[in-house]
Amino acid sequence: MPRRYWYVILTYILVQLSGKPVGDFIISLDLANPQNWLIGWTIFSFVIGLLIITLILKPDIKNDLRQDYEMGIGSYIKWGLIGILLAFFSQYLATVIESLVFGVDPISENTQNLSAIAKAAPIFILIIAIVAPILEEIIFRKILFGTLRKYANFLISALVSGGIFGIVHGEPEHLLKYAAMGLVFAFLYEKTQRIIVPIITHATMNSLVIIAQMTVDMEQLEQNVQTILFGG
Repeated sequence: MPRRYWYVILTYILVQLSGKPVGDFIISLDLANPQNWLIGWTIFSFVIGLLIITLILKPDIKNDLRQDYEMGIGSYIKWGLIGILLAFFSQYLATVIESLVFGVDPISENTQNLSAIAKAAPIFILIIAIVAPILEEIIFRKILFGTLRKYANFLISALVSGGIFGIVHGEPEHLLKYAAMGLVFAFLYEKTQRIIVPIITHATMNSLVIIAQMTVDMEQLEQNVQTILFGG
C-alpha cells in the first residue's frame, strides 16, 4: 500500500476520534448550547479532513479525472441506476434477514440520531449526503477493498472491507446491512474501476434515507441529539 494511503487512513481516524475529546472540552467550558458547538466542530473536522485527503491523493485524483472523462456520461447514468437499485435491494434483503432471523430491530439508531442532528443544523445534511460518502468510499473501497483485491478474490475483499465499514459505524447489530451495502459499492468499483460511481450511489442512498428520516417527530430531537453527541 502506498505511504500516502496510510496518511489518508490516519487523517480519517483522527476525524472520527476527534469528537469525543472536543466534546468533553466543550462541556468543560460550560458554554450555552454546547450541542451547536460540537455540531460545528463535526462539520469543520469533516470538511478539513476531506480537504487534507484531497491534497494527499492529488496524484490519484488527476488520474481518476482523466479516466472519468474517458468513461462517458452514458456509462455513469447506467451504473448509477444499477447501483441505486442494487443498494436498495441489498439493504431491504439484509433488513429482512436481520429482523426475521436474528430478531434485530430494523430501525437504525445511528440513522435516527444523524437525522436529529440534521434537523438541529440543516447544513449537517451536506456532511451526511456528500462529505461522508466521499470519505468512506475512498477509505473502504478505493484503499481497503482495492488493496485487499490484490491478494484475495472479490467476495472476500468486499466482505472484509464491508464488515469493517459496518464496525466503524458502531452498530454491530446491523453489521449484515452495512456489509451488504459495502458489497454493492465494491461491486460497482470492481466493474467500473471508477471510485466516483460508488460515491454517487452512496451519496444518493444517504440523501434519500436522511430525507425519509427527517420525518421524525420534533419532540424526539433534543433526546436524539444528546444521545449521538454526548452519549446521554
